[in-house]
Amino acid sequence: MAANSTEDKQNSGKSKFSDPFVSPDFYNIDDLLTGEQKLVRSSVRDFVKKEITPYIEEWSQKARFPYEIVKKFGETGAFGPTIPAEYGGGGLDYISYGLIMQEIERGDSGMRSTASVQGSLVMYPIFKFGSEEQRRKYLPKLAAGEWLGCFGLTEPDHGSNPGGMLTHFKDMGDHYLLNGSKMWISNAPKADLAVVWAKNEEGRIHGLIVERGMEGFSTPETHNKWSLRASTTGELVFDNVKVPKENLLPGKSGLGAPLMCLDSARYGISWGALGAAMDCYDSARRYSLERIQFDKPIASFQLVQKKLAEMLTEITKAQLICWRLGKLMDEGKATTQQISLAKRNNVAMALDVAREARQIHGAMGITGDYPVMRHMMNLESVVTYEGTHDIHLLILGNEITGIPAFK
Repeated sequence: MAANSTEDKQNSGKSKFSDPFVSPDFYNIDDLLTGEQKLVRSSVRDFVKKEITPYIEEWSQKARFPYEIVKKFGETGAFGPTIPAEYGGGGLDYISYGLIMQEIERGDSGMRSTASVQGSLVMYPIFKFGSEEQRRKYLPKLAAGEWLGCFGLTEPDHGSNPGGMLTHFKDMGDHYLLNGSKMWISNAPKADLAVVWAKNEEGRIHGLIVERGMEGFSTPETHNKWSLRASTTGELVFDNVKVPKENLLPGKSGLGAPLMCLDSARYGISWGALGAAMDCYDSARRYSLERIQFDKPIASFQLVQKKLAEMLTEITKAQLICWRLGKLMDEGKATTQQISLAKRNNVAMALDVAREARQIHGAMGITGDYPVMRHMMNLESVVTYEGTHDIHLLILGNEITGIPAFK
């Protein structure tokens, strides 16, 4: 079977700015998808081609977060697709959610970060651990893109060890008093609310919903990033913030609560990184057929074919990992360790594909005329956030040996 479809012929002659992306499917994985899943993917792919890829290079070059995309994400169903429809979500399965993340990150990792934070790290904990009143109050606005949310776990001195957090709150009788700070928070500068994890007076971790406008709550923006430049990143600072008691998430406490949210987000990342890899591969394949050296396309040279063959192989393996993990998620059987394997493998794979694709593009690979360098820089953040490459390795090592090497 050919690695690519007849879309190649249909897309020939289009400019490189028209997004002539062709999705690789060497193992006919489409045959494993339902009609609804394919429809969801097609819808989001069309959205990305219309609303993201024509503009993303300019947004990234200018380090501009296009806030107008938030409402558009809501309208297309990218926020909280697995949340029940009664709360504004899509009521979709996890494979559909994964395909949405794949398509958005094919456009840009920063755009996918915006969507996955909203769905997996803000809407998910409110739905899973929140009261019915909290669900009704916040989820429809978040799903529609009327409000943007962020997730406050990482601190300046506590990244891979979130249990050491210093952010804390006290019971003041009719409210809680919250103090501390969070760092490297996607969406923070524009967020209308934050799901914040903090310790009570007994040292137990709880989730609190903190709304913009609460006195003492500020969100300084992080500047001078070389990665995720079209995403907005910042801090969360809490200086004696009075949080109403009804804003405490009552359903679950302890470190396991935010880690459950991270499992959902890491699952989405495993699909998203795959999308970035697919985009780099497709761009390199097309470029190799167009670029002439020594009187023939560079695609005719063995070393270029080797790179393309290895890219396709690794992408195909990652597609199968994602599909199987999605089935396990839908069955409620996926483990943290299985999610760690997928996140770690797929992001590392995507980085390797991006670097090899950059080589095929030669000097043109560093320009905004092609998506490769932008994907590569973005993936340098993705490989670190929501569990670094090495921490996920140790999670797997602990599962294999029963010995926690990170303690």
